[in-house]
Amino acid sequence: MKNRPTAFAFLLLVIVHLANAQTAVPYGNNPQAGRQYNVGDAKIYYEVYGKGKPVVLLHGGLFGYIDEYEFLIPKLAQTHQVIAIGTRGHGKSEIGTKPFTYQQLANDAYAVIRSITKDSVLVIGFSDGGITGYNLTALHPELVRKLVAIGSPRRPADRVLSNEEEGKMTADRLEKMAPDFVKSRKAIMPEPNRWGEFLDKLNPLWNQPTFISDEALHQVNCPVLVMAGDKDPYFKTEKVIETVRLLQHGTLSIIPGCSHVVLYCNFPAIWEAIVPFIK
Repeated sequence: MKNRPTAFAFLLLVIVHLANAQTAVPYGNNPQAGRQYNVGDAKIYYEVYGKGKPVVLLHGGLFGYIDEYEFLIPKLAQTHQVIAIGTRGHGKSEIGTKPFTYQQLANDAYAVIRSITKDSVLVIGFSDGGITGYNLTALHPELVRKLVAIGSPRRPADRVLSNEEEGKMTADRLEKMAPDFVKSRKAIMPEPNRWGEFLDKLNPLWNQPTFISDEALHQVNCPVLVMAGDKDPYFKTEKVIETVRLLQHGTLSIIPGCSHVVLYCNFPAIWEAIVPFIK
């Protein structure tokens, strides 16, 4: 049976998202830093902060967005040029017409990055963003000099779903679960009338046998830091270890006492693990 995000995890991410709205800098909706790049069938929104060697941030899926990096962006921007990309359909990025695949999301990111810099980049991705990072690194090895993948499994978790978790994430279901989140997200979307279509495009993205093949991961030749909470239901510790062993230059970091949303569970631990890796 295929894996889908749990209702509890969705609600947790809603709380995180609404908490983000209180931040002093409106990450993800900042006219001072926001730009758009047309990738052919969609305009992808991104924000740029700081100067120096480029670091690309790729956020999580559905509830994830640029603002989930509100703690990380100001720290990185002290020494790097931070390029925070909004995945198609999320926030201020258009949905486009193409099917959602991790390869497509990687190609979107590649187009945006190359419109900004010809340099190689460090990529940091959380959840769906990390999976996109795996694919971006495999497809464009000359682009990515280092990758940090946080809570990003290479395939769906093996587990049995409860009756509550059965069925795809529809617009009506999400409206009942998280009405404030839906309202806030539609308020900045360029095409809010396509909200239901956006959710329909996400479901096949999540429900596939694998997000990236083991063979493709093994071909990644840059250093990769793989991180996860020790209580992450989607990326259990034994799977994190398996993933690191598949990589030519993999480094392991397990954050104790945390579930999936480790960026908010223990950001200081995340930062302390990232700093020596990016240096």
